[in-house]
Amino acid sequence: MAKIGDAKTLANDIHRKIRADILCGRLAVGQRLKLAEMAGEYGVSPNIVREALTVLAGEKLVRTQPQQGFAVISLTAEELRDLTNVRIAIEGMALTQSIQNGGLDWEAGLLAAHHRLANTPVKLDADGEQLNEAYVEAHSAFHAALVQACGSPLLLEIRQSLHDASELYRRMAYLKRKGVKDTGREHKKLVQAALSRDVGRATTMLALHFESTTRICMEAGLTELRAPSRAA
Repeated sequence: MAKIGDAKTLANDIHRKIRADILCGRLAVGQRLKLAEMAGEYGVSPNIVREALTVLAGEKLVRTQPQQGFAVISLTAEELRDLTNVRIAIEGMALTQSIQNGGLDWEAGLLAAHHRLANTPVKLDADGEQLNEAYVEAHSAFHAALVQACGSPLLLEIRQSLHDASELYRRMAYLKRKGVKDTGREHKKLVQAALSRDVGRATTMLALHFESTTRICMEAGLTELRAPSRAA
């Protein structure tokens, strides 16, 4: 009989595997997730899969469907715009408070996070077909560093939840950019505005940064993606 600690570790492992399969596109946008099939594929019980999917639903990568179970998140254009607008409002508030409250430690942490991001390539291959996970992690850490000094654990928690909710579409946008968006320049301007304590400029830059990613998703038709027929 498995120990409680072992079961928890297994559930965490399956959560990470399913999350990775969603983010890399192996599990398609909008795809229904069938517990029995996934349990067989991952070699665990349906209960373990259900537990992992429940956590992913909290992370906004999976949604529950009445009488249908779970499915990979699929946002309409209106939903993605709404998510973007709420992110701008919440993260803008957190950034404002962070600029007002941040001291030397915050400045040092932000500079370190930006240095790591600026020196990490977005993609692993010359053709731009494989996203660099190190860049994704550095990008997430950079945005967290911007707001770290806001002084509100609840605000940081809400911000992180919204960040997670946009993760799948942000990753797809990375692969569609093809040099159209100079993210390095945008990040540098954000840091300069934040460190100069220019709240208006920093929050405006942040809003433009989020909106441009959403625009890329719209123009690439990413909000029109649906599950393949075999998963229906």
